[in-house]
Amino acid sequence: MKGLIQRVKHAKVEVGSESVGAIDHGILLLLGVEATDTEATADKLLHKVLHYRIFSDGQGKMNLNVQQAAGGLLVVSQFTLVADTARGLRPSFSRGASPERANELYEYFLAEAQSKIADGCPVAGGQFAADMQVSLCNDGPVTFLLEA
Repeated sequence: MKGLIQRVKHAKVEVGSESVGAIDHGILLLLGVEATDTEATADKLLHKVLHYRIFSDGQGKMNLNVQQAAGGLLVVSQFTLVADTARGLRPSFSRGASPERANELYEYFLAEAQSKIADGCPVAGGQFAADMQVSLCNDGPVTFLLEA
C-alpha cells in the first residue's frame, strides 16, 4: 500500500460538479492499493499517516502530526500510485489490487481513519473509481511518499 501525503491549506474532490469531500488545512492522501495488501497493511499505513510529523511547531520545525495540528484528512483512491514504471514508456498495473479488493481496503481505511483520528479533525473521502477532480493548495510544498 502506498500513500502520497501532501500538507495542504485546503483540498477538495469533486465528481462532476458535486463536491464529495473537502478539508481545510491538513493532509491530502492519495492512496494506492496493491494486490498483496491486507487490513494489517492498511492499519500500518494509517498509523504512519496519522503520526507522521509534517506540521510546524512553535519554532517552525516539522514536529507535529496532523492531529496535533488539528488538521483534517482527505483520502482519495489513486490506483496509478502502484504502477510499475521501471521499464518502457507505458505503466503496468499488474501490482494493483482488483477493483473489488481495492475498494474494500479503501473503505476500510476510511472507516478506521474516522474511528482513530482525534476529535475535531475531520476525515473526508473521494468516490472510488470515479472520474474525480482534486484541487488543493499544497502548503510548503510538503509531499511525502509513504509505504506500508
